[in-house]
Amino acid sequence: MSDTSSSPTSSSPTGSSPTGSSLTSAEIASQPAVWRRAAETLPRQAAALPRRGERVAVVGCGTSWFMAQSYAVLRETGGHGETDAYAASEFPLGRRYDRVLAITRSGTTTEVLDLLHRMKGTVATGAVTADPATPVMRAADAVAVLDFADEESVVQTRFATANLALLRAHLESEGALPAGVRPLDAAIRDAERAVAQPLGTALTGAEQVTFLGTGWTCGLALEAALKMREAAGAWTEAYPAMEYRHGPISITGPGRVAWAFGELPEGLAGDVARVGGALVAESTGTPASLDPLADLVRAQRLAVALAEARGYDPDRPRNLTRSVVLRDSRA
Repeated sequence: MSDTSSSPTSSSPTGSSPTGSSLTSAEIASQPAVWRRAAETLPRQAAALPRRGERVAVVGCGTSWFMAQSYAVLRETGGHGETDAYAASEFPLGRRYDRVLAITRSGTTTEVLDLLHRMKGTVATGAVTADPATPVMRAADAVAVLDFADEESVVQTRFATANLALLRAHLESEGALPAGVRPLDAAIRDAERAVAQPLGTALTGAEQVTFLGTGWTCGLALEAALKMREAAGAWTEAYPAMEYRHGPISITGPGRVAWAFGELPEGLAGDVARVGGALVAESTGTPASLDPLADLVRAQRLAVALAEARGYDPDRPRNLTRSVVLRDSRA
């Protein structure tokens, strides 16, 4: 959930959706069309986005932080410029950047607004938001508005991926998409498959899932695990794929899943099999594979399926609100 975590002042009830189908499910299914629209809006969003060669910090909270991590790796690996990603509350104020880019669905998140106010007049600032009627419009120098990607659900799905779609489209337009990363149009076609593919009982019946990533997909792995915890209260973890052998593999066993986004490190499939776990991996080198961002769509669907199976309402998870606004903040 972008900009959202456990709130000390508000919580939402849990329970079964009265209709048996959630807003979150509909928002997940809409992502291919939303990504396409995000790419189409690029010309009017460009003022908020980093310029080639700039040293950039990308910040956010929750899901937005994980999208920032993925974008930072994509941008730097593609040669567009040095890029770091931070949780907004952990930004190193003494470090020099040419631009700070904030991602905030609600436009009201306290830590993001506080940071943008502190940066005002000292460094160029941009933001990506879903709501043009919020304080971030005044806090940042330029704002890209993806209001068509906003959500009614507390749990964030399509706004997060629309952000990354927009940023990928920007890199692609400047010839800075890293080698091996598919053009956005191909990712959209993959997402159209991902919203319809059966999940299978190995996933829906799994006791535990560990998500793995490499490079830019590490952020996707973290986000997949967060979605499972938020929507379904599920036990999930996430790690860089090469770190999996350094302890986390002890979690895996019969009835548990290791899910890898992107390329699978050599020998890891054998390691998962050796401990009795199930492996889910979409190798990006095969024509039938899914783009990692499209594979995240499947993880979102699994989170909703598990929530509904447990009698939870995935639209309104317990202990969560759309945005964390701290009462004693200056923002």
